[in-house]
Amino acid sequence: MAGGGNFIHRVISYVANELIVNGLANRYLIFAPSFQRFAVRTSRRIEEFSDIAAQKKKELAEHMKDVTKNFESFKNS
Repeated sequence: MAGGGNFIHRVISYVANELIVNGLANRYLIFAPSFQRFAVRTSRRIEEFSDIAAQKKKELAEHMKDVTKNFESFKNS
């Protein structure tokens, strides 16, 4: 499932970059630099949040594994 989410994120990023950034930049040259800066910053923030979420998910899985291990050892005592 995690691999599918990464693929979907890449597809969304590609579509956003190609259609929104390039399309609007070509149509509205006055706003293009500001919009491109906004789009780049937004894209970077989304990637940062995605990385943080993946790390937290991994940490939670490890924590749950430890809790389960401790519960099993307590239960067997």
